[in-house]
Amino acid sequence: MNFINTIKVILSILFLLCLLDMPYGFYQLVRFIGMLGFAILAFNGHEQGKSTEMIVYGGLALLFQPFFKIALGRDIWNIVDVVVAIGLIVSIFLKPKER
Repeated sequence: MNFINTIKVILSILFLLCLLDMPYGFYQLVRFIGMLGFAILAFNGHEQGKSTEMIVYGGLALLFQPFFKIALGRDIWNIVDVVVAIGLIVSIFLKPKER
C-alpha cells in the first residue's frame, strides 16, 4: 500500500469513528488531520496533473479545516463523514484513466 492510499484509509477510519459519541477534542483533531490529509492529497493531485482531483481534495481540505468552522450540525456532518469515507475507499480501487 502506497503513502497516498495509507492517507485515504486513515482518513476514512477517522471519519467513520466520528459516527460514535466521542469527546469534542476528538472531532477537532479529526478536522485538523482531515485538513492536513486532504492538503497532501490535493498537492499530490497537482503534482500528477490531475486538476479535478486537486480541486476536490482542496475543497475537502477547506471544508474540514478547524480554524473557521462550518457549522452543519451533527446529522449533516455524519452524512458528510460517511460519504467522504466511502469516496476515499472507492478512490483506492479505481484505476487511473490512460492519457
